[in-house]
Amino acid sequence: MAWSLIHAGWMHLLLALLNAHDWTMRYVTTFSTEVFSLLNSIIYFHKAVQELQRAHDDLSFAAFLYAVIGAIGTMLVAIFLSTAEKWQPLFHRYIRMGLAEYAAAISIIIFIGMPRVGELASLDRSTLHVSKSFKPSDPERSVFFVQFWHLPVAWIFAAIIPGFIITVLFFFDHEVSSIICTIDRYGTKKPGGFAWDIVLLGTTTAICGILGIPPANGLLPQAPLHSESLMHIEKEEILISVDGEEKVEHGDVNRVYEQRWSAFLHAAAILVFVSPPFQHVLGSTPTSVLAGLFMFMGEQSLSVNPILLRFFHLLTPSSELPALPRNVKGYRGVHVYTTVQIVVTVVIFIVTLTKAAPAFPVLIIILVPIRLLLMNRLWHRETLRFVDAWACRKGTPEDDKDLLAGEINEKSAPGQSPADITRVNADRQA
Repeated sequence: MAWSLIHAGWMHLLLALLNAHDWTMRYVTTFSTEVFSLLNSIIYFHKAVQELQRAHDDLSFAAFLYAVIGAIGTMLVAIFLSTAEKWQPLFHRYIRMGLAEYAAAISIIIFIGMPRVGELASLDRSTLHVSKSFKPSDPERSVFFVQFWHLPVAWIFAAIIPGFIITVLFFFDHEVSSIICTIDRYGTKKPGGFAWDIVLLGTTTAICGILGIPPANGLLPQAPLHSESLMHIEKEEILISVDGEEKVEHGDVNRVYEQRWSAFLHAAAILVFVSPPFQHVLGSTPTSVLAGLFMFMGEQSLSVNPILLRFFHLLTPSSELPALPRNVKGYRGVHVYTTVQIVVTVVIFIVTLTKAAPAFPVLIIILVPIRLLLMNRLWHRETLRFVDAWACRKGTPEDDKDLLAGEINEKSAPGQSPADITRVNADRQA
């Protein structure tokens, strides 16, 4: 594992030097990113079930029942508190903001303390395993560093393959997370630093390999939650057009506090709590609370995924469905598109449960050419234009094709306006 992560580290640095974001993610559409986000949600829920299964095996039946209650309670309280901003006029605005932004932390603290009160204190419980001294948790290791230089040369080169798979997973995970937390809804102004992010990620991945610990990466849905907590409304001048005349109005615009303090304090708090004596505080956390946190993270990721809304449309009578754009010919194509996304996600998740699990990032990447080369032959272009779009830039693949066709037609039929060319192209497609 050490050499796999070391190889992944230099591969990340290579991707950053080549500015891979610009020539890879430009071809990725929301079809793939939505599938990847849904897969992350399912994995979070699955991890929660695994924690409860371990509690069932290790605890008495009464303690297991409370573990289930504690897990579900942790999730529900966190979800409830995350809506505190909508409680107006209850409490002061800053109190509501604090409750919403620290919903998960407050819920965790509540359910860490609850089993230590009253008759619940007599129940046996399973808590997080932590080290009681500053030394490696593996009894076979006396130093923190893995002696990776003792591995045969052949195995060092063989580790390039899992290192490549890890790189694909981490790169795609980070890119999707960065895209989601900088969408137009958050009104970010500063340009993205994708290359620098990948450099940092590669460096920490290699360090984790040398230390013999799992690499720390998993930004969905933490990154969007961070953006949500920093979002606020500002008054700005907005240029609008009324009857052909441009006017300036003052309106509310969403903005994010773009700073480094919250991320720095977050990292510092992690460093504090993995160090003695605060590590013992983590050791008092029931694994059921961890399961509840997993369910909360899965719910937060799922709640903002467009697949969920389109899935609800699948269950809605046709007479109750919202109106579609004029060029979209009914909901049938939209429903089939959504069903394909769900089926593909389930298939990939099943793969993660088999011995072929390390290869699942490759399946995510394969979805990109499938969307661009195959799906445009199976779905009406206006349906794809409605449900899909480029992940990192404005527009859709269909818009780019129309633009390209317009440029070709302009050369073959000079003098026609872009509107005429677009109308001719639409007639040809019909």
